[in-house]
Amino acid sequence: MVTVSTDDSLLDVDLVHRWLSEDAYWSLGRTRDQVDRSLAHSVNVGAYHDGRQVGFLRIVTDRATFAWVCDVYVDPAARGHAVGKALMAECDRLCTSYGVRRAILATADAHGLYARFGFTPLADAGRWMERTYEQ
Repeated sequence: MVTVSTDDSLLDVDLVHRWLSEDAYWSLGRTRDQVDRSLAHSVNVGAYHDGRQVGFLRIVTDRATFAWVCDVYVDPAARGHAVGKALMAECDRLCTSYGVRRAILATADAHGLYARFGFTPLADAGRWMERTYEQ
């Protein structure tokens, strides 16, 4: 059975850093300092099985109008065991409780999972803009 929690004291930050910096295609090379700062300014959801962390999800939100769901990661050994579903169910519960009107995310490969929780392609992608910063 997978359990989820927003208790930051339960997070295995070394493990989260390793997942994000070494395996997650969107965050390769992310420094430990960047992970620490991102955790400090986000709602963090950990997934646990038998006392071991098996997944992670981060929500960047004002807890009133908007949320960005990011850094969703499931340990390779735990994939296919509903960890992603448990993380997203908790994310959905949290965003609903905050009253946010819009949540966004980006994915290269998990469209089916997110669609189960009501995510769809942007209705008007032409309105959205982005800026990247060189580091």
